Amino acid sequence: MAGLLSVLPWLLVLGALVGGLWWLGRRPPEARLTREVAPVAFAGSEGPLRVRLTLRSRRPLRYVVSDPAPRRLVPSAQVVFSGEVYGEAERCGEYRLRVQGRGDYTWPGPTLHWADPLGLFWRSCPLSAETHLTALPGTHGLRLPELLRPLLSEGSLARTVGLDDPLSLRGARAYVTGDPPGRVHWRLSARTGELTVRELERTAASSLTVYIDTGYIGTGGSRAGASDPGEDVYLESAVRLAASLVGEALHLGLPVSVAWGDEQTPSGRSEAAAQAALIALARLRHWAGPVKVPAPPPGGNLILLTQRAAPELIAGAMRARAQASRVSIVALPEGFYLEPGESPRRQWAAPPDSVRELERQAGALAGVGVLVYVLRGNHSVLRLGSYGFEK
Repeated sequence: MAGLLSVLPWLLVLGALVGGLWWLGRRPPEARLTREVAPVAFAGSEGPLRVRLTLRSRRPLRYVVSDPAPRRLVPSAQVVFSGEVYGEAERCGEYRLRVQGRGDYTWPGPTLHWADPLGLFWRSCPLSAETHLTALPGTHGLRLPELLRPLLSEGSLARTVGLDDPLSLRGARAYVTGDPPGRVHWRLSARTGELTVRELERTAASSLTVYIDTGYIGTGGSRAGASDPGEDVYLESAVRLAASLVGEALHLGLPVSVAWGDEQTPSGRSEAAAQAALIALARLRHWAGPVKVPAPPPGGNLILLTQRAAPELIAGAMRARAQASRVSIVALPEGFYLEPGESPRRQWAAPPDSVRELERQAGALAGVGVLVYVLRGNHSVLRLGSYGFEK
């Protein structure tokens, strides 16, 4: 009993010390974290990231501030601050931030952990420091053939570039394999006994509209609202291709617009119109609704990017042709084209039936001014148009 009584004062002192430490650490320090990062960046790019942490506390405290980045935003090092604070303290960190994919990203606030000076009682709370970043889709160079590059040009009547003007006959020449049947001069061919085609003057386009078919076919054959990996691969490729076409058109001073589902960005050649098109591509997701091909401005060009070329998309392309100077359907069957940097690979399957049907209809569509391009086998997406069907 005497030994217990002699230890009791020390226990009371120890209890008071522990209670004091608990009381000291019950209130968090004043903390504020700010991030300096570009609000808009291109996917695949890398830029500076500056993080500043300010702390104030009237009591000595230990702290740890962890600030994990969202998925696909990768800083050069983990953003973590730790140490002791009594009074006021400021910490800064310099990093490189790599953007690994397109989209809208919200970087939530960090988490503050604090404790008494001995680190016996740890507590935590979130800090308010949201940061928003929009990652625009990456682009790649395009080696466009002479057949397709005039679709991205603008100017007055010319003999070498631009779109065929059906009202302006320049002359006639002998038929060459690959000439569209709609250009055959049947009366002259019957009179001369030799197949002859009409040569037309060409006029440049007034604008470019890129439509992305973001819907896809589910297992039951209908358009569905969830995606599989193959659909996601197509959508990313289509977005990069659309962004590349938009970049080519803007470089030539051509008004551009991007459309998907039943939505479309304003057409224009201004910085605001270009940014609206690229931001729309950055945020593009699968669309489960029906295909609604937009009517381009009179004399404009419409390029349709699709994976399976559903019948409603072909019908919409033919309706748009009544107003457009030229309509082009570009089919990207998943697994049948090469992205930049990819090596040739063996193909084990055939394209979807809808794409094969599109190939069979290519000649008839070309006759009414709807061109068809199908990337198949190991064709590179960089060489868009090299494997078109114009018969």
